[in-house]
Amino acid sequence: MTGLDLSSPVAVVGTGTMGQGIAQVALVAGHSVRLYDAVPGRALEAADAIGARLDRLVEKDRLTAADRDAARSRLVAAGHLTDLADCTLVVEAVLERLDVKQQLFRELEDIVGEDCLLATNTSSLSVTAIAGALRHPGRFVGLHFFNPAPLLPLVEVVSGFATDVSSATRAYETARAWGKTPVACADTPGFIVNRIARPFYAEAFAVHEAQGAEPATIDAVLRECGGFKMGAFELTDLIGQDVNESVTHSVWRAFFQDVRFAPSLAQQRLVESGRLGRKSGRGWYDYTDGAERDEPHTAEPAQAPAYVVAEGDLGPASELLALIREAGIQVREDEEDHGSRLVLPSGGQLALADGQTSVEFRDVVYFDLALDYRKATRIALSASQDTSQQTLAEATGLFQALGKDVSVIGDVPGMIVARTVARIVDLAHDAVAKGVATREDIDTAMRLGVNYPLGPFEWSRRLGRNWAYALLDDLHLRDPSGRYAPSLALYRHAYASDKREGSTS
Repeated sequence: MTGLDLSSPVAVVGTGTMGQGIAQVALVAGHSVRLYDAVPGRALEAADAIGARLDRLVEKDRLTAADRDAARSRLVAAGHLTDLADCTLVVEAVLERLDVKQQLFRELEDIVGEDCLLATNTSSLSVTAIAGALRHPGRFVGLHFFNPAPLLPLVEVVSGFATDVSSATRAYETARAWGKTPVACADTPGFIVNRIARPFYAEAFAVHEAQGAEPATIDAVLRECGGFKMGAFELTDLIGQDVNESVTHSVWRAFFQDVRFAPSLAQQRLVESGRLGRKSGRGWYDYTDGAERDEPHTAEPAQAPAYVVAEGDLGPASELLALIREAGIQVREDEEDHGSRLVLPSGGQLALADGQTSVEFRDVVYFDLALDYRKATRIALSASQDTSQQTLAEATGLFQALGKDVSVIGDVPGMIVARTVARIVDLAHDAVAKGVATREDIDTAMRLGVNYPLGPFEWSRRLGRNWAYALLDDLHLRDPSGRYAPSLALYRHAYASDKREGSTS
C-alpha cells in the first residue's frame, strides 16, 4: 500500500504552530491543503504566515520561486468545517483536551467520505480514547509530528486499539512520501519518545534534588561527557518547564502513577513560582539581560599520578587504558582477577560508576560513563566524605592529564550519565517486550526525535548485555522505592545467552 495520491486534498484543523508546520509539510510535498480553525480569521492568518515562511525558503535557496507560487496556489483557508468534505486526510492539531478532540472528529465523521483517513497530532492523549467516540475508529490514527514540523524528520505513527492495519500503513507511507522518517508505534502513554525520554530529565533532577550537583554541572556532564546535545536543565528551559512537567505528569498518570515516571518536586516548585524557562526570563537559569551565566564546577589543577595499576579491562571504559598510556602515565597490569578498576599510587581505587556508593568502600572514587572517552572534554568524579583527599587528587590529576575538565559531584550512586543511560536502556527493552515498537524504530525515534547521540539499543550493544541491568540492580538495592528496579525484559536480556538472542544488543 502507498500513501496518499498527490491529487488528494489534505486538511489541517487547528492553526497554531504545529498545525501550520504540518500544513507546510503537506504543501511542499505537493498536496492541496485546506486550513480550518474554529476561531474566525485564524485560518487566513495562518495561511499568510505559511506564505511568509515559504518566502524565506526561497530567500535561502531551499525552494524555487515557481514551487513557492504553486504551493501558495494550493493553500486554502476554509471558512467552514464542511469545506473539508472531499479531503482524503484530515490532521487535527487543536487543544490537548480529550472532549474537544472527540467532538471535532464526531463532526468530521459526518462530513468526510468513508475513505478519508482521520489523524490526531496529540502528544499526550490516548489515540484509542479519541477514536472511541467514532462510529468507525478503524480509520483513525495518530500522526505525531515534532516541533518544528517542517524541520524535524520524525513522525510517530500511532495505532490505537481499533486502528486498522491498512490505515496505519497508509499513514506511515504518507509520512514517508512527505520526506519524513516515520516510526510505527502502539498506543501507549508517551508513545515512543515521550515515554523513553523521561529518565533524561528525571535523573538530572534527582541528582540535583539529592544535592549531588548544581544544574550547570549536571548539564555540562551530560553534554561534554555523555554526548547529548543539551543538558536536561537547559533543554527543559527551552521547551518550557510547564510544558515538560505537563508531559511528565500525563505519562505518570497514564501509567497509574508508576514510580519510574514520577514527576520532580523541584520542577513543580519551579513551575509554581512562574519560572518557566526562556519564555518567562527565568527557569533553572536566569535569562534576563545582564544575568551572569552559571558555570559548571571544574576542579583546580592537580598532579597526575606517575602510574596506575589496571585490574581488569575497565569494561565500557577500556579505552581509558590506551589514553593513559598515550599521556605518558605508566599502566601496570595486575593479572589477578580483582574486578575492573584502577589502583592509584595512594592505594585508593578508581572505578566506573556501577550503582554503588563510594562511602561503602575504604577509598574509592567513581568516574562517570562517557559516550567516547577519547572525545569527551569533561569527566565527573564522585567521592564520599571518607574518601582520602590524596586519592581524589590523583584521580583528578589523572583525567586532567588526559585533557579533560573534571567535575567532582557528591556520592551519587550511578552518577549522572551512567544512571540516565541505564534507565533509558531499561525503558526501551520494556517497550519492545510490551509491543510498543521495534528496536530499530525506538533507536530511530530517540536519535531523531530528541537528538540522542545513540539509540537505547545502540547504547546497549556498546555497553554489553549485563551492564544496564547490573547498574540498576545495585541502584535498586540502595533506593528500594521501585524507581530503579530493572524490568523483567532487561533481566531476560541480561541473562539470555548470545546463542538464543544473538549478540547484536
